[in-house]
Amino acid sequence: MRSLALLAASMLCLSAASLCGAAAAEDKIVNIYFWYDYVPADTITEFEKQTGIKVVYDTFDSVDMLTTKALTGGSGYDIIMPGAALVGQYAKAGAIQKLDKAKIPNAGGLNPDIMAFLARQDPGNVYALPYAYGTTGIMYNPAKVAARMKDAPVDSLDMIFKPEIAAKFQDCGIAMVDSPEGVMSVALNYLGFDPFSTDEAELRKAGALLAAIKPYIRHFKSGSIMSELAAGDLCLALGWSGDAIGANARAADSKNGVDVRYSVPREGTEIFFDVMTVPVDAPHPENAHALMNFLMAPQVSARFTNATLYPNAVQAATPLVDETVRDNPNIYFSKDMLKRLFAAQPRDPKSLRLVTRLWTSFVTGTN
Repeated sequence: MRSLALLAASMLCLSAASLCGAAAAEDKIVNIYFWYDYVPADTITEFEKQTGIKVVYDTFDSVDMLTTKALTGGSGYDIIMPGAALVGQYAKAGAIQKLDKAKIPNAGGLNPDIMAFLARQDPGNVYALPYAYGTTGIMYNPAKVAARMKDAPVDSLDMIFKPEIAAKFQDCGIAMVDSPEGVMSVALNYLGFDPFSTDEAELRKAGALLAAIKPYIRHFKSGSIMSELAAGDLCLALGWSGDAIGANARAADSKNGVDVRYSVPREGTEIFFDVMTVPVDAPHPENAHALMNFLMAPQVSARFTNATLYPNAVQAATPLVDETVRDNPNIYFSKDMLKRLFAAQPRDPKSLRLVTRLWTSFVTGTN
């Protein structure tokens, strides 16, 4: 795999010599602001060896941290990684620049179905490139669940949203990601409403749905769900697909006998995208385009997926992904499954304020 990635890196500059030459005119550095551990170390090493451009990798652990830097400006970053739903906001604020696709030839191999989803937030796909995607769904420990409820509907959001079912798992722990808009959209869809409804009555019904299960939710610590599931300290969570699959891998590595599984809810759910964008005041935009192109190379994208278990949108990477990953329907979705998914949409300020209030009330248990 390493030799294939090195070959891909070599071919990158051979096929885009003008890009590498342009990058040479800038300081040999590219500053990126990504989620933690989202670029394998050997990928960074190979890019640096091939181009002579040093990668400075800073991380954030909340979208609010990223948005503050993006909208304030002057961050010094060359590539930042928001969720796709924020691209429109950043573009409207003049915080990010249009990409020069001629400098990212590997972007031509991106999955058109995924690009169609992204076009709903980024019309024409001019500001952002997909790096990874996943879904919000049901993460569970099958042994703990079966011990408390035989024939539990593990492929349904009833596991989380029906109080009489959630109550069965209170003792072994239920967690939920701290994602107000994401969870609210899933709750609205579960109730049969538009996931991005702005109707106050519908939003309040979704808030009431969440409030009814508050007594059974142990915590909303997104960052600890993976490790707790892997250790067997939780039996159920509403969370992100990659974390569930990562938790199972951690448990297998530790040989602790814990099994963690994941289901895309049959009612449908959110599909989310982590995308690469270039700030309008990026100090090294040529280097940014060079790194993005490198990360879109099939062998490099496949390595990312094998390391993190989050799928990528590079079509030619799929055959290079480990078979157990690419054949998992909860990671690489069928066209039928894609029809049941919805991509996040930006909310208007009024409904966003209501969503925020309802979420705060849910998390704190206040009215």
